[in-house]
Amino acid sequence: MGTPEGREYDWYFRACFPRLTRTVYLMVHDQTLAEDIAQEALYRMLRHWRTVSAYDRPEAWARRVAIRVAVREIQRRAARPGKEQLAHHAPIEHLPDPDVASAVAELAPMQRAAVVLFYWDDLPVREIAEVLEVSESTVKQHLHRARHRLAVSLGEEVGEDVR
Repeated sequence: MGTPEGREYDWYFRACFPRLTRTVYLMVHDQTLAEDIAQEALYRMLRHWRTVSAYDRPEAWARRVAIRVAVREIQRRAARPGKEQLAHHAPIEHLPDPDVASAVAELAPMQRAAVVLFYWDDLPVREIAEVLEVSESTVKQHLHRARHRLAVSLGEEVGEDVR
């Protein structure tokens, strides 16, 4: 895009795409699907660029869209028993701990989203609540339940405090 507005969008696309893809990948464990979802979110950002570019953090808007699409995709695939499921067996060697990533892949979609955003993207509970369009207490509840399930799955203890 040759216009100043287009160049600004191009910059956001290049800056956001790798981070957005990684975040979505941590949820869906399928590189191709993660890239497709990230591209869809950034395409939607382009369609709404005049409005989104005025936001303090346009990349947060794209992340919110991508997370919603990823959660819907996880729920859609889970609702089709015996059909194609998310590729939990996909290679995840580039993640900090493959055992943890595999355990996260077994969480419910909203718990998975909360864990990815909290632990891998370092978002505070308030921002996660905005992304997921739920209350802060709901995010804390998702994190608490997810931490408990992860602790059981990984054979570790879990603390009570989620901030």
